[in-house]
Amino acid sequence: MTVLVTGGRGAIARAVTAGLIAAGQDVRVASREPSALPSAVAYDPLDPAPALRDISQVFLYSAPSTAPAFVAAAEAAGVKQVVLLSSLSALGGPEDPHAKTEHVVANASYATTRLQPGAFMSNAKYWAHQVRAIGQIRLPYLEAEEAPIHEQDIADAAVRVLLDGPGNGHDGRGYPLTGPESMTRRHQIGLITEVTGVPIEAVDLTPDQARAEMGMRDEGQRETLLAYWASRVGTPAAIEPGVELLTGHTARTFTTWLTDNPGLFT
Repeated sequence: MTVLVTGGRGAIARAVTAGLIAAGQDVRVASREPSALPSAVAYDPLDPAPALRDISQVFLYSAPSTAPAFVAAAEAAGVKQVVLLSSLSALGGPEDPHAKTEHVVANASYATTRLQPGAFMSNAKYWAHQVRAIGQIRLPYLEAEEAPIHEQDIADAAVRVLLDGPGNGHDGRGYPLTGPESMTRRHQIGLITEVTGVPIEAVDLTPDQARAEMGMRDEGQRETLLAYWASRVGTPAAIEPGVELLTGHTARTFTTWLTDNPGLFT
């Protein structure tokens, strides 16, 4: 059986591809920009049928607007299993974009499993430029708590479900995924200094300062993000057992992520 991995340029997709190949699986990598990846095929979310030809399983990135096209093409191609990379935010209610995508993709004859990770540890990459330029990390709500997850743990979970295949207990299930501990972003910054030796000044921005510095064109998205961070202050994040349940190993720590990404802040 051949597995299609969409979003092939992303870190999670690359790790899923590597894990499947290591397990001896036949993998087809798909990307909107296939020229950037050796042996990748073109993937048009509005017309995914060519990429899905002779495919039995799919690791899928999708959005509400393109999910119907995927479902129609996957049904026509005879796909047997879809592992959807969703988000923990899908549990917040039916109006969440990830929840909408889940609803569409799961409404089909193939088996569906939803992976629902929370914040990614790799979001810390966006802080690196500030550190190198001015020695600071400037963020609002530094005391907001999350349980960020290593992208390799998400990939390991996806690989396990795909190797198990349809009919092995994962069909129709959603797996919330988090890292092993709740931590504030101030604590994350402290760990960066501890691991890398780079001194960093943590600057706690006011909401108005954040609005001026975030550079987000979508005002609604920006305000939703600020409201979310505000809601996380003083509230430890729940630790979900999905990584260990699916992979058999404990979720990787942020210290491990920093070790896996040397030189990022120097």
